[in-house]
Amino acid sequence: MTMTAEHLKPLLWEPRNLVRAIEAAGVTLWSWNVDTDALAMDDHAYDLWGIPRGQDVSFEDLSAHIHPADRDRVRAAFTATRAIVGPYEIDFRIMIGDEVRWISARGQGDDAGIVKRIMFGIFIDVTGRKQAEEGRELLAGEMSHRVKNLLSIASGLTNITSRSTSTTNDMARELTQRLTALGRAHDLVRPVPGQTQAAAALLGDLLTVLLAPYDDLGAFSGRIRVSVPRMSVGESATTIVALIVHELATNSLKYGALSVDTGTLDVSCSAHDEAVTIVWTESGGPAVEAPTQAPGYGSRLVERSVTGHLRGSIAYEWAKDGIVVTLKVDPKRLAE
Repeated sequence: MTMTAEHLKPLLWEPRNLVRAIEAAGVTLWSWNVDTDALAMDDHAYDLWGIPRGQDVSFEDLSAHIHPADRDRVRAAFTATRAIVGPYEIDFRIMIGDEVRWISARGQGDDAGIVKRIMFGIFIDVTGRKQAEEGRELLAGEMSHRVKNLLSIASGLTNITSRSTSTTNDMARELTQRLTALGRAHDLVRPVPGQTQAAAALLGDLLTVLLAPYDDLGAFSGRIRVSVPRMSVGESATTIVALIVHELATNSLKYGALSVDTGTLDVSCSAHDEAVTIVWTESGGPAVEAPTQAPGYGSRLVERSVTGHLRGSIAYEWAKDGIVVTLKVDPKRLAE
């Protein structure tokens, strides 16, 4: 017998099938007594909040699990629900131990649907959506920062080239070569999707590609000197190292040793079982001082890359003759 729409309707409205549909959608249920502040939740809501099932809870009890930065906002929103005409929705973070989850609370305001002083609504775990949104915002900020840096770099490379050439033809040729090299370095910072890369690159070769655009006299024959042992950098770490070097070189070109024709840059490296140490030393440039303002986007990007992706540390020494940056990274992460 073929099941028609009319035959399916009774199945749809059977309570156990409605519960299955709610569970399949990841929806959890709650009710709130507007007078006593008592909350009732289904088992999945208890699990979502990390609270033992069946425990008597109030909104104040749930507040202890709300992220401190969101707590006052959520409390004010719940208090105001009865003044909201129509449906409402609020997203906020909760803490389950060290884990952060995003929850969306939804319901109906202005006393619509209220029964015996009790309002009803749902909780939905929206952590995945929020993480995706944060990822897109981070990418947009990173790309905006990188475009601004590229414009500054192009200007700086023009100045470098003008100092080392005597004719417009020579300047055009060398500037084109530098910008082409910059493009190769930028590909390492932001690989093209689907791009085929070698499983690993030598650290010295990687630094050659990244720093060649900034050297007045060609890679490592002028004022940029590199001394590193023969070691491999894994495919994943290559992008991170490129990003870090790219950021440090950009800052040097704008403010440090590479911004003047008397400045020099030395990059050295030592490798031990517990850590690979890379030292970036600038000298002969403008006097530098430790920043007094909060770190900019680029500095935060480098910090996050070193401590997060490479499981290492970064330290700055604001020497009178130029900045010294010391990176210590996990050898295993560098090889990945």
